[in-house]
Amino acid sequence: MDNLSNIGTVKELCRKYGFVFSKKLGQNFLINPSVCPRIAEYGNAKPGFGVIEIGAGFGVLTVELAKRADRVVVIEIDDKLLPVLSETLKGYDNIKVIHADVLDVDLPSLIQEEFSGLEVAVCANLPYYITSPILMHLLESRLPVRSITVMVQKEAAQRLCAQMGTRQCGSVTAAVRYYSEPSLLFHVSRGSFLPAPNVDSSVIRLDIRDRAPAKVQDERFLFQVVRAAFSQRRKTLPNPLSGALGLKKEQVSAAMQSCGLMPSMRAEELTLLQFIALSNALYEVRHG
Repeated sequence: MDNLSNIGTVKELCRKYGFVFSKKLGQNFLINPSVCPRIAEYGNAKPGFGVIEIGAGFGVLTVELAKRADRVVVIEIDDKLLPVLSETLKGYDNIKVIHADVLDVDLPSLIQEEFSGLEVAVCANLPYYITSPILMHLLESRLPVRSITVMVQKEAAQRLCAQMGTRQCGSVTAAVRYYSEPSLLFHVSRGSFLPAPNVDSSVIRLDIRDRAPAKVQDERFLFQVVRAAFSQRRKTLPNPLSGALGLKKEQVSAAMQSCGLMPSMRAEELTLLQFIALSNALYEVRHG
């Protein structure tokens, strides 16, 4: 079905199927016709690729993905959208719609079953309220995917793609950069959606790393250190780390100095590699 980004088409589909936008599910559908083709192009939708789309809306991005990729599997949580999608996606034999919450789906099995012989990418227009949980679930699952291209709230995009060692970074920044190389691609104004949200959006792509950026003694401990450090970001690191890790401030300070770090440094001053080095040093202190 064409013109899925046309506001008249969207309103007619809403009327026909009695569909009402859900604030709880963060539903804001794209009505700017230039956006979804760009997401598809940036998102590795091309021959030789299968694409997982999280949340289809009325299928405006789905169609653009299906025009380019060999196969598209949509994971849609809202059962009220299923009859709409059966109409809007009619005629595309390379699309499969799964009614489920992506956080409950066995994604490794899905990839193995649906994308045999294909490279895999993920594309999504993510609801603002669940951006970080979904992204972290995808990254921590270590899926065999090349990239994750998503539209998120502009402020979240800037935080996710921030450079470590800057004031914009946070614990989620470190996690994203540990698993991937993020790029902020382009911005999307709030007027590009129906209903219009109160904030602007941005499209980002996470190119998944083949391996960790450096050797890590214990990944779970690394992220414990990162979260603790940013939990009190205005304080120098020995303060939050000693409390969270059950160590003396002197031990944390000594570990920092062994990595060439000053005990007066704060979380936002460290690069990812410095966090890894510090977590390895603190792990040795904790576990001998």
